[in-house]
Amino acid sequence: MSLPVTDDQDQQDMAGLAAGRDSALNALMARHAEPLLRYLIRLLQNETEAEDLAEETFVRVYQNLDRFRLGARFTTWLYAIATNLARDRRRWHARHPQVPLEAESGADGASLRDTLPGAERTPAEVLEAGERAEAVRRAVAALPEELRIPLVLAEYEEQSHAEIAAILKCSPKAVEMRVYRARQQLRQCLAPLLGGA
Repeated sequence: MSLPVTDDQDQQDMAGLAAGRDSALNALMARHAEPLLRYLIRLLQNETEAEDLAEETFVRVYQNLDRFRLGARFTTWLYAIATNLARDRRRWHARHPQVPLEAESGADGASLRDTLPGAERTPAEVLEAGERAEAVRRAVAALPEELRIPLVLAEYEEQSHAEIAAILKCSPKAVEMRVYRARQQLRQCLAPLLGGA
């Protein structure tokens, strides 16, 4: 979660950007690009598309800076823009399905660091952990959008229910129910992997 100092810096940079100081956008990107990219990767399950949308999100910040209310939380506005772009991208893919020409790699986008065993883990433990992580990724990706987005914001981005409600334009109680339902669906889906728990 962002620190209050970051909120103050965001406010100053947005005011500077509105005043024509384009370098303020660089400061905003330096603070928020990496967490935003991680969020988009979790939503889209595609690193290349997530990188494109992260860049597009900052383009939209610049293009729509007159819509930002000074005093509002910048990260809430930023994640709302990114979430809307991700929804649009998923809808586009639903209308324009593509079949990849290359064979699947099997690594599913995992970095080399994620697949190399640690000194204390056996190859079997590494394989099992990788299988569990992939099962969780698939289960989260299979959730309906209305459950997946609040879950990712709550669990991975550590946003409060109030912040998520502002991003999704709904009530905090609705967010709480969606996160609860998402967790229930994940428990059901992953029960065989977790030993029936």
